[in-house]
Amino acid sequence: MELTLLYRGPLASCDYDCPYCPFAKRRDAPAQLRHDRACLERFADWAEAATGDELSLLFTPWGEGLVRSWYRTTLARLSRLPHLRRVAIQTNLSCRTDWLADADPDTLALWCTFHPGQTPYDRFLGKCRELAAGGVRFSVGVVGLPEHLAAARQLRTELPEHVYLWINAAEGHGYTDEEAARWTALDPLFPYSRHPHRSAGLPCRTGASVVSVDGEGTVRRCHFVPGALGNLYDGSYRAALRPRPCPLAVCDCHIGYVHLESLPLYDVFAGGVLERIPARIPAMPPLPFQGRAISAQTVLRGGGPEVTPQSSASASTSSSPRPDSASGSSASPG
Repeated sequence: MELTLLYRGPLASCDYDCPYCPFAKRRDAPAQLRHDRACLERFADWAEAATGDELSLLFTPWGEGLVRSWYRTTLARLSRLPHLRRVAIQTNLSCRTDWLADADPDTLALWCTFHPGQTPYDRFLGKCRELAAGGVRFSVGVVGLPEHLAAARQLRTELPEHVYLWINAAEGHGYTDEEAARWTALDPLFPYSRHPHRSAGLPCRTGASVVSVDGEGTVRRCHFVPGALGNLYDGSYRAALRPRPCPLAVCDCHIGYVHLESLPLYDVFAGGVLERIPARIPAMPPLPFQGRAISAQTVLRGGGPEVTPQSSASASTSSSPRPDSASGSSASPG
């Protein structure tokens, strides 16, 4: 079967300390790092042996994985396996890039986030140019805070044209139409991130062809629904895989709502769902959207993405915080 796994082990340490990050960062003790390494290696061993399935893997660590040698080694190793369709990771791109020479560029991809104030702009841009020169698949993103707008505009100007620049709506930050238009000029798909998506009772691929796995092998339908489906390593999760509606009121994180069947994002990101790379870089759509729903084909032609089904008044003028949900935050790398 074709199966997508979102892996998040116990690693929580990060070399950045972003003030808008909703996740509690800490310095992992040596014993915690050894535990994370053992968990990752166990997962990689399972993936290597799972030759009866076609696997796609997205690593979504709470902290920064690629500054740890075992993440770099594992991603390169997994990328060379014939039954792995995609191996991707969310990263702040603070690591060196020479390890990518050992990976299969047809399988490996990076989901990169630029955090102004945490790393010099020129250093981050230089890493992006190294990736492009090496033929690595990658997307680049920025959290949509007002103080990040100038840097995001500069990135869009200086990144290679084929590199998609995505913008995440900041947790707790409402956007007027004028503010949203500024971000949509950089990322035509920003309206998908601007408001949480109502998801209760709607069909979602998570729990059927997409699952979340933690360091102990506990399988859940996604990172944001706590109920366990079973364990990866004893195979007990397999019997629980089936289509099921979303039990949450809303989904406001890209790594969650991208799998909603009510949205056309599998068509928009065809071939690049895990690394957040559209099938085609969409042209800037007309604004404002005024709540109109548009097909995936229209998005790819530059007509603009669907806006979530909220009232046009709240969608166009809201300045209140985004509703709380179990889905974490769009201010994260996700």
